[in-house]
Amino acid sequence: MTINLKEKERLDELQRNGYRIIQNPEKFCFGMDAVLLSGFARAKEGDHLLDLGTGTGIIPILMAAKTQCAHLTGLEIQAESADMARRSVALNGLSDKIDIITGDIKEAGSLFKAASFDCITCNPPYMIGQHGLTNPEDAKAIARHEILCTLEDVIREGAKLLKTGGHFFLVHRPFRLAEIMTTMSQYSLEPKRMRLVYPYVDKEPNMVLIEAVRGGRPRLTVEKPLIVYEAPGRYTREIYDVYGY
Repeated sequence: MTINLKEKERLDELQRNGYRIIQNPEKFCFGMDAVLLSGFARAKEGDHLLDLGTGTGIIPILMAAKTQCAHLTGLEIQAESADMARRSVALNGLSDKIDIITGDIKEAGSLFKAASFDCITCNPPYMIGQHGLTNPEDAKAIARHEILCTLEDVIREGAKLLKTGGHFFLVHRPFRLAEIMTTMSQYSLEPKRMRLVYPYVDKEPNMVLIEAVRGGRPRLTVEKPLIVYEAPGRYTREIYDVYGY
């Protein structure tokens, strides 16, 4: 299928099933955190999955490539990003399997039927507030800072939409780990699995991957660390595997 790119857009290869994605580098391009989340998340055959704040649709597209989900939905508040996501879905022949909805995470509980998803993924804005921002309406700022939604918004609305026993997958920053855990518990999402991501083996972690279960029993498994680089410019074998190289 051919598709017309808009000004400053580009097509990037995803190294999975021949899939490609439309992005505009002047707006926002997906990062390693989204790819690592898609590698950490688990979904069973027949599951219905929702990605909150899907951006240009990277996580639903990767999860469609990696899993046997019956259907996937991406929710995105920025109309331009949602439009790119829809065109990427069509480009990859996934329009029957992936829906992209333009809407606000804070209203997700009213946009979808309660307890209607088996899995929810989210790569939310990490930074608190608007400190240091020159343009809070900039697409990159919205993706990185809690301008349009907060961590609590993501967890609260996700909990509404998950079935009992459903799985919530989140990538975030370790400096907010205590807040993440307490907020999940507040909304009956029990943290079950956690993995810290380190840029190098001798550096502090800069990402955390968390799986929680709605209504789950207390028991947290901490997985072995994930190291990104074995040397400057050279990924570890596990990172190459996640990317599909």
